Amino acid sequence: MAEPAKKVAQQTEDRLEDLAETVRKKFDKVTEGTYRDRIVEGRFAEQGDHGGDRSRAETDRKQD
Repeated sequence: MAEPAKKVAQQTEDRLEDLAETVRKKFDKVTEGTYRDRIVEGRFAEQGDHGGDRSRAETDRKQD
């Protein structure tokens, strides 16, 4: 490849890397503190366990 073409390719690669980093940062900012994150962290573990047991118990009663 000729030197000018290498220079253009390198500049393009650098710009794309900067763009990717910017997108990652903005995505992280937008998704920070989402409901999914709270579930993964276990904040709703107790509530989810009780609700699941109740629904199973109600299903068992309806079948009898």
